[in-house]
Amino acid sequence: MSPADAHVQLVRDATFARLDVGGGISGTRGTAPDGLFLRDARHLSRWQLTVDGAEPAALVPATADTDDTATCVLTPQGTRDNPPAYTVFREQTVTAGTLTERLRLVSNRPDPVTARVDLTVDADFADLFELRADDRHYAKPGAHHEIRRTAEGLHFDYRREDWHSHTTVTAEPTPTAVKDAPGSAQVLSWELALAAHAEAELHLTVRAHPHGMPDAAPTSPRPVHQATPATDDLTRACERGLHDLELLTIAVTGVDGEQVHVPAAGIPWFLTLFGRDSLLTSYFLLPYRPETAAATLSALAATQGRSHHAESGEQPGRIVHETRHGELAHFRQVPYGRYYGAVDATPLFLVLLHAHYETTGEPALALRLEQHARQAVEWMLTDGGLDRHGYLVYEPDPNGLINQNWKDSAGAICFTDGTQAEGPIAVSEAQGYAYDALERTAQLAADVWHDEVYAHRLRHIAAELRSRFLSDFWMPAADFPALALDGHGHKVDALASDAGHLLWSGILDDEHARRVGQRLLQGDFFSGWAIRTLAAGQKPYHPLSYHRGSAWPHDNALIVLGLARHGLDDEAHTVAQGLVAVAAQNDYRLPEVLAGYDRAATRRPVPYPHSCSPQAWAAATPWALRTALGASGRRPSGAVQVRDTHTS
Repeated sequence: MSPADAHVQLVRDATFARLDVGGGISGTRGTAPDGLFLRDARHLSRWQLTVDGAEPAALVPATADTDDTATCVLTPQGTRDNPPAYTVFREQTVTAGTLTERLRLVSNRPDPVTARVDLTVDADFADLFELRADDRHYAKPGAHHEIRRTAEGLHFDYRREDWHSHTTVTAEPTPTAVKDAPGSAQVLSWELALAAHAEAELHLTVRAHPHGMPDAAPTSPRPVHQATPATDDLTRACERGLHDLELLTIAVTGVDGEQVHVPAAGIPWFLTLFGRDSLLTSYFLLPYRPETAAATLSALAATQGRSHHAESGEQPGRIVHETRHGELAHFRQVPYGRYYGAVDATPLFLVLLHAHYETTGEPALALRLEQHARQAVEWMLTDGGLDRHGYLVYEPDPNGLINQNWKDSAGAICFTDGTQAEGPIAVSEAQGYAYDALERTAQLAADVWHDEVYAHRLRHIAAELRSRFLSDFWMPAADFPALALDGHGHKVDALASDAGHLLWSGILDDEHARRVGQRLLQGDFFSGWAIRTLAAGQKPYHPLSYHRGSAWPHDNALIVLGLARHGLDDEAHTVAQGLVAVAAQNDYRLPEVLAGYDRAATRRPVPYPHSCSPQAWAAATPWALRTALGASGRRPSGAVQVRDTHTS
């Protein structure tokens, strides 16, 4: 918990809660809303404790003792001469769809005392998209909230047409009184008699019942990784990354109807399957946990596009960008139930499929997903734009994502004057992914599917793409590739980190790749902590912008892998050491994104204010660094050491 964020977050089994310093929930919205969340909805929006008519003071603020359990110590008001009559020890735990709480009141006096405890409770069932600070409002015609008082506590019910969710609250002992509070909240009250220096306990259970989920929420597999005692910072970051990925693991349906466990993208906004995020996370882990890649590929094959739907961006063969289970997606008020607005997830699916075969030597998965792979290639050639435009392209979606590459915020694909490019847009890194996907799929066709004709065709398409890419994207004056080509064929000339992905994919020849790699280590790009998304000094640069000046660990991981591929070992080590230093100052957890301020100006990396934590591809980044540093054949200097900590 950072000093600027006086909250604690608990997570387990696709369920998470965000609590204040006293363990309470006040129903906030915006950057980091509080509450109990499951399947894109808030199932508890108020959980506010008072004792003797006032909010207790937090002697020990809420602290996450483990990932799913927090404790704090509270007292009613008191003075030096009249200290509190009792102390409240609060323990809260999140499990699958459930928040449990144990309140233990301990008397501090030699005489009997009665404690009055009130708990204000509400469930607003707000969709996550409603809680964002983006000034959007969503109509909910016919929505109906109902609250029932039960023998055990409360039942909050929400219905809208065929949508039905509910939340139950049970208490032991049962409340002595229940009364209405402003709005739809209810107040549970207890009068607890405490004998001299005695104690009493309250046990509370909140159960979320989302629409479409069985009453028993599925649990994720418990961690199987056995941590190795770490003696260096990179190993500690790797261990922390695996731990965070286990927290983010969710159960989804695979291609043959089987249940598979995949990394969700991040908390609080993205605890769901994301194509690009899950693919790159799985790629980073591949040498150490190939089963994650197999599960991700199966899940994405199961959701692969089958027909054309303009609203969701679905097209035959296209790999999904994200899946959602909330009310607004259900009623199509947001397009993200299954949203396909990504230009890069489809080639990355093909990259990972071959990489899994290459790493494991096992052809079974590539055989199982052969038709899915062929359909993905066909999408790249047709709807993806390779045949018509010569490149993978996307049209900005005004109802979804303006940009459909990894830099998907509005304005991210910009000229040096800050103007957003207009479509159809061909971003540079997606062309590298496409080239790599074609080459790798050709290898599968030859080695596994025994279709040399198809393999020859894909190699030919890849070679032509590589040849025209350098001609069309290279900016001689800047000696650097353009960020994109816009719909008029103009080079989008902002100097951006996407160029580093071209080293990873292999679309650049070695000479140009080395020039790009060395340029990315100059001071306007490399902050000392990491390579910025946009080089400083350009008009659109902003160190606190999501994609126009911040620095992303996963972006840097791909760059480091590319630097190592082209023999730029010193540069790879420099970037890796900066990232490991960031992790070391954040309890070995890499953030999703950090601000672009120079290391010389700040003793600690400056956090980006809206960063997810934990976040999947940031958690997997140390493993990509480990792979890259190991491939360089050199032992890295300083605290960064490479050591095998994987246990099967």
